[in-house]
Amino acid sequence: MTVPFRRIPLRDYFEFALSDLAQRKLRTFLTAFGVTVGIAALTAMVGFGVGMQKNVTDNFRKLDLFNALTVLPEGSGPAIPARGRRGPAQRRPATAKPDAARLDDAAVARIAALPGVESAYAEIRFPAVIRFEGKEEFRLVQVLPAASGASRASSLAAGRMYGSDDERAVVISRGLLRQFDVSDPAGAVGARIEIAPLSLDLSVLQPAKLGALLSRRELPFKKEYSSFTVAGIMDGGGAGGPMGLGSDVLLPPGPASGLSKLPITNLWDLFRAGEGELGYSAVNVRLASPGAADSVRRAVRAMGYSTFALVDQFEQIKTGFVLMDMFLAAIAMIAIFVASLGIINTMVMAVLERTSEIGVMKAVGASPRDIKKIFVFESSLIGLGGGVCGILLGWAASRAINPVINYFGARQDLPAMEYFRFPLWLILGGIAFAGLVSLLSGLYPAQRAAKVDPAVALRHE
Repeated sequence: MTVPFRRIPLRDYFEFALSDLAQRKLRTFLTAFGVTVGIAALTAMVGFGVGMQKNVTDNFRKLDLFNALTVLPEGSGPAIPARGRRGPAQRRPATAKPDAARLDDAAVARIAALPGVESAYAEIRFPAVIRFEGKEEFRLVQVLPAASGASRASSLAAGRMYGSDDERAVVISRGLLRQFDVSDPAGAVGARIEIAPLSLDLSVLQPAKLGALLSRRELPFKKEYSSFTVAGIMDGGGAGGPMGLGSDVLLPPGPASGLSKLPITNLWDLFRAGEGELGYSAVNVRLASPGAADSVRRAVRAMGYSTFALVDQFEQIKTGFVLMDMFLAAIAMIAIFVASLGIINTMVMAVLERTSEIGVMKAVGASPRDIKKIFVFESSLIGLGGGVCGILLGWAASRAINPVINYFGARQDLPAMEYFRFPLWLILGGIAFAGLVSLLSGLYPAQRAAKVDPAVALRHE
């Protein structure tokens, strides 16, 4: 006759589990460490994807791209995949249609007057030689109105944006400053800088100089320097237009209009130069709110122009980040799978080593369900402990890796940022996932322990 076995309180299950795990410290540590490495890899990789997605979203907001729209001559611009469609991109021709409406000052004024449009300005960039402290660099200069530049003030590393369209001041990028061997952005604010746009020199067509031109000893270009004050230093370059070309110098429209330069406003003009009057290659539009985008687009298309907005690609970018997260998580799952095998091995060994103990518990009235719960609790504790340590290890690893990425990024003129993010859902999800994997890994050993015959177990040595 067996003695009735009292119902085991929940606290006793934990005590049984902790007591047994404490007797096998090294094995328990190595098994939990496997879970720790797997969860650390999983959370760090997913945290990297989450961090990159947040950085992209923050940059969209910082540059006000959710309210940005680019107007192009009909049929011009780069290849852009149609929104919501799959398959190859629909490539637009490199030049506008001959009968397409031209983007000129009158067109810019009409676009700016549309309901829902806060401001509109022509996309003007030109190549120029920049001279600072005796050194020269060849760069693209972007003409940007002061009102539009004000939205970028938060991205300045030092100084300020120029205050009006007529101020003889410029904003340059930190990368360009680094090319001039200047490491302190604040020290460059207020300094003088010279700009020489690329312009034609017709004097080389004189008979006396024609030989030098034909022999390529001289080119039909001249440099006329104009002096400006450095108002501010931006972390990144300017951006805009259909291709988002970067510019290292921002210049107000007033001083820009007085510079002698080639009659091109964008590199796309080189492909459109044979069509007569060029007009502007693009017009950048700032919307009053993202909700006005559809109505403004319809109005602009009715004028005979096409439109492009980076925000159209934002959903595709987010989808790309989700796929990247899944890919990184799949890699980390390999380590977690190996850790689950370690848990199964550890718990099976525990069943074999504790066969006599299991027989005694069954002899005094413990049910197979009670035995199963004890071993499931043990495996779950290993997983939860490894999960918590894995979150801490993943966070610590990200803290060590982030400065390294920023160091190499700075050499490519990229601003410092947080590449890893650990939101609360990722932390709790990582711990819960570790516990779930460990619980599932402990089911087979627990089932095996529950089936032990007490008569055989009591004779086991």
